[in-house]
Amino acid sequence: MAVPEKMPTIRALIVDDEPLARDCVRLALRRETDVEVVAECGDGPAAVAAIRQWSPDLVFLDVQMPGLDGFGVVEAIGPERMPAVVFVTAYDAHAVEAFRLHAADYLLKPFDDTRFAEALAHVRRHLRQVRDSVLARQLVGLLDDVRSTRAPVSPARAYATRVLVRQGERLEFLPMDTVDWIETAGNYVRLHAGGRVESVRTTLAALVDQLDPAVFVRIHRTTVVNVTRVRSLHPWYGGDYTATLTDGRELRVSRHYRDVLLRTVS
Repeated sequence: MAVPEKMPTIRALIVDDEPLARDCVRLALRRETDVEVVAECGDGPAAVAAIRQWSPDLVFLDVQMPGLDGFGVVEAIGPERMPAVVFVTAYDAHAVEAFRLHAADYLLKPFDDTRFAEALAHVRRHLRQVRDSVLARQLVGLLDDVRSTRAPVSPARAYATRVLVRQGERLEFLPMDTVDWIETAGNYVRLHAGGRVESVRTTLAALVDQLDPAVFVRIHRTTVVNVTRVRSLHPWYGGDYTATLTDGRELRVSRHYRDVLLRTVS
């Protein structure tokens, strides 16, 4: 009688900017005797370095991360050199069809034990195949799908015109031209758009780097303002200014940032 082929240990890397999400994947993997977690990463650049260092068989890869996201990790490594990928995402179910088609599997946050077991079963079947060339073609197809949904990039830099925000169990886009000002809030930033306030998990510096500097200007280490909403500027103490917005709100302008604001609004 033939002896069933024993699969070698699957060396896995966990990538997510949320520690709790990494914990969920790691705890789920503890029950799997043929899976070894070789490393964990909290951002895209660290994931690229870990993939190059550890050469894992499998990557649980968060899609949405500040700075370099999951697709950026695939692009940085190269589809032909990527391990098997299970995308971990908070996108709506209708948006994960590309992940289903082009990755070993996907996990929609929050996932349960049954769904995790199904994804891992798909990974095992995937790794049993002689799949290097197939995987490369699949990931190239995913990147083509993603690129086709992005706005065309002109020779000049393209800045973000909208940002994803969570609305209950779904995500929606908030147009940046509706945002009056932005402030830091721990590990999040708060976007003030009229009477609406939305929180996004990122740093102020990372968000500002994606925005048009002719529109969104830093006026304090914790604050960025949409200059089209600035109605007037008034000198304050110690070289600082006060910016009054069109809705009457007053924001402090630090003397370290006032010259940039004055040049932008003039």
